[in-house]
Amino acid sequence: MSAKKKTYSADFKAKVVLEILSGDSTLNQIASKYEITPQSLLSWKKQFLENASQAFESSKMSSEYKKEIDELERQNDQLAKTLGKVTVERDWAVKKLESLDLLSKKSLIDTQAQELSLSKQCNILGISRASLYYKPKPMSAYNLQILHAMDQIYTDNSEYGYRYIHQELLEKGFIIGKNRVLKYMNILGIEAIFPKAKKLTSIKEPEHKIYPYLLGEYWRRKEDRTKSIYVPTPNEVWSGDITYIRMNGGFMYLCSIIDWHSKAILSYKISNTMDAALAVDVLEDAISKYGKPKIFNSDQGSQYTSHQHTRLLEDNGIQISMNGKGRSIDNIAIERFFRTLKYGNIYISDYKSISELKEGVKNYIHKYNFKRFHSALNYQKPMNVYLGGIQKEVRNAA
Repeated sequence: MSAKKKTYSADFKAKVVLEILSGDSTLNQIASKYEITPQSLLSWKKQFLENASQAFESSKMSSEYKKEIDELERQNDQLAKTLGKVTVERDWAVKKLESLDLLSKKSLIDTQAQELSLSKQCNILGISRASLYYKPKPMSAYNLQILHAMDQIYTDNSEYGYRYIHQELLEKGFIIGKNRVLKYMNILGIEAIFPKAKKLTSIKEPEHKIYPYLLGEYWRRKEDRTKSIYVPTPNEVWSGDITYIRMNGGFMYLCSIIDWHSKAILSYKISNTMDAALAVDVLEDAISKYGKPKIFNSDQGSQYTSHQHTRLLEDNGIQISMNGKGRSIDNIAIERFFRTLKYGNIYISDYKSISELKEGVKNYIHKYNFKRFHSALNYQKPMNVYLGGIQKEVRNAA
């Protein structure tokens, strides 16, 4: 017999989504807390955001709902008179039970009860008997060590696929097969550059439009035949990307926007989910604070090819540029910042909570923008270069 499908009330789903949006726990932690798959939580969040505007519908619709509610209340009153007090109390109790989450329902099970079997209690509560015995197990310390090692290997060698990562893990003394390396790469949100894009953020949605790469003119070949990027003015080229940050209880995601001329970080946000809303929020924040760039570059991930993100760029008259498939070097400015952040802060800090992580990253980005010398800027500070460039443009325009 297959287990009865679990159902959740709208109030419960809304409560869980608000917990996700608060960003105080990783998605994995919330999934483990309520024994719900991360995919279901992402689906609930998407549905919640898509229908949020309904909270501001016209008073006419509210009036119609009120009439329906009044009619239902009248019917319930009639039912109460017909069936009697006992039936009404039973229905009230059943509704209260339905609104409980799984953990609360499981706490009501009485294993010593003789009047009702465990199967009958589970049936009344609307849960499967198998769920009584299921206890989610946290990842072992050894497997977390493997994940942390993979994170550092990949950050140090972004061109590595699962075979190279597997080989380096073996050299470090870990006992692991190639299939498990692939599984853990999915958990980390990374993939090989060849033949696919290097991160899950770079996996395309088939129905989304892909735009050409527009930054070729900014690349210069030096005397030693190495290539470098040169963008002459601030707000000429911005780029955005998303990277993962490992935590003891799972992973958080950092979305950032960088100005290519000054290497200044213009906006960022840390979230427990990696979706289009995250990329849109960061772009809206950057535009509100610093104006609009001429070109915005990103990878081909679904977060950046989404209709919401591309429409925001188009509505602001910003040219859209995207990396070539499997070419993280096309977005090298933001990639180098992520590497600097991880080695200069994340790996050495070992943050114990989400709040510590957010405060630590906030302080580091402020230091990076205003206090840290940047070798590519002739040892100037990124935000000084950005603001100086803006002031120069204002003087020239006058």
